[in-house]
Amino acid sequence: MTTTLGPPDSAAAAPEPPRGGVLAGRFRAPTIGIVMLVTLLAFEAMAVGTAMPVVARDLNGLALYAWGFSATLIASLLAIVLSGGWVDRSGPARPLLAGLVTFVAGLLASGLAPTMWLFVAGRAVQGVGSGLSMVALYVVIARVYPETLRPRVFAALSAAWVLPSLIGPAVGGAIAEHAGWRWVFLGLIPLVVPAAALLVPAMRDLRPAGRAAPTSPVRYLAAVMLAAGAGALLYVLDHPTWVLVPVAAVAVAGLAFGLTRLLPAGTARLGRGLPSIVATRGMLSGAFFGMDVFIPLALTKLHHFSPTQAGVTLTVGALGWSVASQIQGRSRRSRAFFVRLGAVLVTAGIVGVTLALQVNGWAAAPAWTLGGAGMGFAISSLSVLTLGQSAEEEQGANSSALQISDTLGSSLVVGVAGALVTGLGTDRLELGLVVAGALFAAIAALGIVAALRLETRP
Repeated sequence: MTTTLGPPDSAAAAPEPPRGGVLAGRFRAPTIGIVMLVTLLAFEAMAVGTAMPVVARDLNGLALYAWGFSATLIASLLAIVLSGGWVDRSGPARPLLAGLVTFVAGLLASGLAPTMWLFVAGRAVQGVGSGLSMVALYVVIARVYPETLRPRVFAALSAAWVLPSLIGPAVGGAIAEHAGWRWVFLGLIPLVVPAAALLVPAMRDLRPAGRAAPTSPVRYLAAVMLAAGAGALLYVLDHPTWVLVPVAAVAVAGLAFGLTRLLPAGTARLGRGLPSIVATRGMLSGAFFGMDVFIPLALTKLHHFSPTQAGVTLTVGALGWSVASQIQGRSRRSRAFFVRLGAVLVTAGIVGVTLALQVNGWAAAPAWTLGGAGMGFAISSLSVLTLGQSAEEEQGANSSALQISDTLGSSLVVGVAGALVTGLGTDRLELGLVVAGALFAAIAALGIVAALRLETRP
C-alpha cells in the first residue's frame, strides 16, 4: 500500500464545497442511499443485543450465545480484507451489490433458523455482507464526491449511527417481545431494496481503477490467519485458563502474520502518513468503545443505576459524537487538526469518566460527552485522510486496512479489559474498572502520539 506524493493535508484553505452540499443535484440520491444503508446496518448491530437472550431461549442455544456475536465479527474481518482487493480490481459497484445480497441472505437465514447452529451461520453470513458493503461504500464516497464534500458525507454516516444507537436496543427488545425475535432480522429485508436502488444510478459510471494488482495468495492466507487468530484470542480472553496459553500464543502469532501483511508497512512503528492514520483509528476506537462497554456495568453495579439511567450516559456520548461530526464536516480547517483535537478529547473523556465513577455516577455523563465529541471530530477526519492519501487503485485496500484496525482494535481491547476485570473478581469490581479505565486512557494517549504523525513529509 503506497500513498500519493505530496502533503495530504495542506494548511491552505480548502476550496469551497459545491453549493447545496451533499443533498444537491446529482449527490442527493447517493447520499440518501448511503445513509439509509448505514442506518440499516447500524440498527441491526444495535438491536441484536437485546434480541439475543430471546433467541437463545427459543432455540435452546445458550451454549452458543457468544458465537451469535463472534461469528459476525470474524466473518466481517475476512470480508473486509477480501473486499479491498476486489473493489480495487473491479470498482465498488459489484462488491457493494454482492455485499447487500449477502447481508439480506444472512438476515433471511437468521430470521428463519430452526436451530442455534443455523442462526449462528446466518449471523456469519451477515458479517460477510456488512464487511463487503462498508469497504465498497468508502470507495463509492471517494469516486462520487469531490474531496471538499467528503467530510460532510462522513459526518452524515456518523449521524446515521445516532438514531439506531438511541432506539435500536429498545426497538429490538420490543419487537422480540411482542412480534417475535425473528422480525428483528426479517423486518429489515424490505428496507434494503430502496436504499440500494438509490445507489445504482451513481454506480453505473464507476469504473475500475485499471492499475490494481491482482490479490496475492499470501493476502488470502493473511485474511484467514487474521480472522482465525482474532476468534481464538477472543475465546481465550473470555475463558482465561492456563490450559489455553498455547492457544493464545498461536492466536497472537496468527494475528501478527495477518496484520503485518494487511496493514500499511510501518503501522506498528507509527510511520508517517497512512500507517499512523490506520494506527490512530484502531487506538481511538479501542479506547472509546472499551470504555463505552464498561460504563453501564460501573453505573449499575457501583452506583445502582437502572439500565435506563445508565443508557443516558451512552446517549449523551452518541449525541456528542454526532454534533462534533457535523462541526468538522462543515469546517475548512485541516483534517489533521480535528484528529488531534479528537484524540485529546477522547483521552480526557476516558480519564474524566474513570474519575467520576469513583465519586458520582451522573458526573460521568458530561465527561463522556467529551469522549463522544472526540470520536466525532477524529473518526470522520481519519476516513477523509485515508482516501486523500490513497491512489485510486489502492482506495479499496487502504479503506479495508482502516476498517480492520477499527474492528480489531475495539474487539481486542474490550476482550483484554474484560479479562482483567474478570480476573480481579466481582468483589474488587471497583478496582477492576479503574485498571480498565487506565488501560483505555493509555491507549488513547498513544493515539495522540500517532495523531502527530498523520502527514507525510513533502
